[in-house]
Amino acid sequence: MKKGILATLLAMCTQVHAVEGMWQPHQLPAIEAQLREAGIAVDPKQLSDLTRYPMNAVISLGFCTASFVSPMGLVVTNHHCAYGSIQYASTPERNLLQQGFLANTLGEELPAEPTLRIWVTESIREVTDQVRAGLEDTQDGAARFDAIDRAQKTLVAQCEADKSYRCQVHVFHGGAQYFLVRQLQIRDVRLVYAPASAIGRFGGDVDNWIWPRHTGDFAYYRAYVGPDGKPADYSEANVPYRPKAHLKVQPAGLEEGDFAMIAGYPGRTNRYRLSEEVSDAIEWQYPKLIERLRAALAIIDEQTRGREDAAIKYASNVSQLNNALKNYQGNLDGFRKIDAVAAKAGEERRILEWAAAHDQAAGIAGFEALKAQLAQQRTTRERDQLLTLLDGMPLYAAARDLNRLAIEREKEDALREAGYQQRDEPRLQGRLQQLDRRWDPQVDRALMQWLLGQFIALPQAERIPELDRWIAGGEGEATAGQLAARLDALYAGTQFADADKRMAWFNAKRREIESADDSALAFARALLPAVLRIEAETQQFQGEETRNRPAWMATRIAYAQAQGRELYADANASLRITFGNVQGYVPRDGVRYESFTDLAGIVEKHTGSDPFDATAHQLDAIRERRFGPYAVDGSVPVNFVADLDITGGNSGSPVLNARAELVGLAFDGNYEAISSGWLFNPVLTRTIGVDVRYMLWVMDAVDGAQRLLEEMGLKPAFGR
Repeated sequence: MKKGILATLLAMCTQVHAVEGMWQPHQLPAIEAQLREAGIAVDPKQLSDLTRYPMNAVISLGFCTASFVSPMGLVVTNHHCAYGSIQYASTPERNLLQQGFLANTLGEELPAEPTLRIWVTESIREVTDQVRAGLEDTQDGAARFDAIDRAQKTLVAQCEADKSYRCQVHVFHGGAQYFLVRQLQIRDVRLVYAPASAIGRFGGDVDNWIWPRHTGDFAYYRAYVGPDGKPADYSEANVPYRPKAHLKVQPAGLEEGDFAMIAGYPGRTNRYRLSEEVSDAIEWQYPKLIERLRAALAIIDEQTRGREDAAIKYASNVSQLNNALKNYQGNLDGFRKIDAVAAKAGEERRILEWAAAHDQAAGIAGFEALKAQLAQQRTTRERDQLLTLLDGMPLYAAARDLNRLAIEREKEDALREAGYQQRDEPRLQGRLQQLDRRWDPQVDRALMQWLLGQFIALPQAERIPELDRWIAGGEGEATAGQLAARLDALYAGTQFADADKRMAWFNAKRREIESADDSALAFARALLPAVLRIEAETQQFQGEETRNRPAWMATRIAYAQAQGRELYADANASLRITFGNVQGYVPRDGVRYESFTDLAGIVEKHTGSDPFDATAHQLDAIRERRFGPYAVDGSVPVNFVADLDITGGNSGSPVLNARAELVGLAFDGNYEAISSGWLFNPVLTRTIGVDVRYMLWVMDAVDGAQRLLEEMGLKPAFGR
């Protein structure tokens, strides 16, 4: 008689345990015993020091992680993290997504997309007392939000007195703690090398989140600074940045059971969210997002079919949408297997029972108040999700930013809305500069017709009167017929396709923006009162949350401490370390996944058609068995899995061995454990990494990147 899936998982719990935790560097000495048991060979105190190797070589791209791997500012990250820059540099005549790219000299390296930055973390210090100093029990949500916002902006402004740095206050445990992060901001970043997408995205969306994998998900940038060694805007006079340290590449890689750890910048997890929030995600949020993302992808596919230029412009967007779609579906599948709502509710009951017996009235009150806030939030959730999607529409976003920036520039910088301060202007300018590479009017119009159609189908309580009036051309509810005519006028009457015009507006005064005869600017102005009103409602909500969630989290922390456990915070894009060991897993009864894949799997999967279209050079090298020193047991390892705890933002993170040497790059998690972002699954959670031996083999035997190997201190096996 076969065991059911739950019985199988329970049986496995006695054999294999993924190591839970995304630890802040300063926490590592407190968990030294766990690190030693897993097999670490360096002093954990070394990892808590951001000025020492290896932490001073691990950097952020803002949305992915990367690391320095040479004294000349060479940076390695995932191919999918560099995808936007590869797409930005591609044209129908020179499609680098298909062909790949290799700069043979420094002079051939290409500018990355304009908003890309490299962030080098130099310090992290707690500032909880300073941020919360202005809070009082009698304040309403708006007053609390303003007090915290002012304190954060003051700390950031002081930290950024040296304009070479970018600083940010990160929120931990829902507002129970705040840490100020200081990062060197490198503005001149250039694309150095990316294998063809047939290697870098082998398997594409079909294999995304799936193990076993055979993907060469890696690419290289280089950081540049001015001749004086300080960060500078792009210039031919700039020179490669000299990092204080760079990771040592260990071409021997890993073996089964070896210790492995990841340092990186995980974006977001929800492990301390309420059971009601899990229920909302299952019952409404994820199903609705899946429905809407599928519709958007179908529209993009229809509108770009047979139009290569438009397809290139939307390639990065399509990749992101497909990734999100699979993530949301994976969460739903994972929730069902572990009965996530019941598990969360049971945990809450245990904590509340303990809290009632241990003088934790504030935490209990915070828990109940959060539930009331969630009930309030549900009343506008349809509208709010659609607004988030609208914010991602390129034409609207550009017009919105120009209108808002012109207004905010009339204020003192400290009083400007976050996202529109002086420190944010280079990012806004970069987004405007690259609109030509990210936007096609035909695609945008079709998406806008669908999206605004969703708005006018909302129930009356969630309608946006300003949008109705814009569509209808006056008072009254808008109709689908009016929408089509309004969109015709919108796309016929805008000059946003003119880059010079966009940049002139970027530098314009408010009166010039408001008097400009442009339909897109007029549309954004028409919606602005609604945007400001909803923004104020959101800030009121968030201010109340800063009263309730920290109170509940303080009780959760006290509960963990009473059990002798150290508690890590949910991911929030700040620097974290996770550790474990290389090992496969059993996804279901009768199936066992091994830890490594190799080149044989590429040949087996190859069909000659996207996404399983290995390059001819790669297939020739495999057929001729040109493996060199990268071979293990007659082939080259391609990908591997380890029980490491990561999430989005960790993409590109260096996988380090016990001696803190680079042995691979994290690029994905496994489908069976996607829901671990909400409720950690110790049995199934695995991180998928690209093996350093495959990276080096592709560079050496396939793409001829021997110059880069030598720069990293390695000896090529196949000559130059």
